[in-house]
Amino acid sequence: MTDESPSPTDPDLPPADGRVVLVTGGSRGIGMACARWFLAHGDRVAVTSRSGVTEDEAAPGPDRFLSLACDVTVQAQVDAAFAAVEEAWGPVEVLVANAGVTRDTLVLRMSEDAWSEVIDTNLTGVFRVAKRALAKMIRLRRGRVIMVSSVGAFIGSVGQANYAASKAGLVGMARSMAREVASRSITVNVVAPGLVETNMLAALGEEHMRAFEAQVPLGRVARPEEIAEAVGFLASDGAGYVTGAVLPVDGGLAMGM
Repeated sequence: MTDESPSPTDPDLPPADGRVVLVTGGSRGIGMACARWFLAHGDRVAVTSRSGVTEDEAAPGPDRFLSLACDVTVQAQVDAAFAAVEEAWGPVEVLVANAGVTRDTLVLRMSEDAWSEVIDTNLTGVFRVAKRALAKMIRLRRGRVIMVSSVGAFIGSVGQANYAASKAGLVGMARSMAREVASRSITVNVVAPGLVETNMLAALGEEHMRAFEAQVPLGRVARPEEIAEAVGFLASDGAGYVTGAVLPVDGGLAMGM
């Protein structure tokens, strides 16, 4: 009787030295919290930002951590970032599409440039990186794509028509992609954070922070690490049967929507 269990070199199994993870917009905030989560769980992590500079001074060496310059609005830079990861470690097995920008203003004052920049970064940029990642995941017959949306996609916020549209668009895109690649054991999901302790939110000042907290049923804003835990779950074995889903992490702010 022969042993039919897969060998350690079976291409359908994740590598023993951890999966290859790419986090866009990973130099700080939610993106860096996600990078730290995957590093803590034994994975190899590359983060991208427009500058290629990370705030994480405690990051491990290049055998497990890479910081890359990449503007997701430029296809050539997306291709170059993926090529660098593939040269170092092999194909990306987990993609966290987190890069995003805001250009807030009322609709009647919003320029087409402000609209286009946000859509190109937050929505089309995710399309670019997801398409590039999926091409290799399909060959591997495994993979996880997690897109970072926002509670703003569901409740709307004054001055954020461009941002809300871009983040809502991720839901439809993720669900279409999920159906296209499910037969290859690839999942595509969305995390929708609410108010999160980031430099952007802190810059609004203490008074605005308290006002925002009052809107949240749980009575506080989230820590970036709490968003990272949700992202990590969707990338875990325990979420192998979850695809095309939207996971709110918003303290109940958008419940029922």
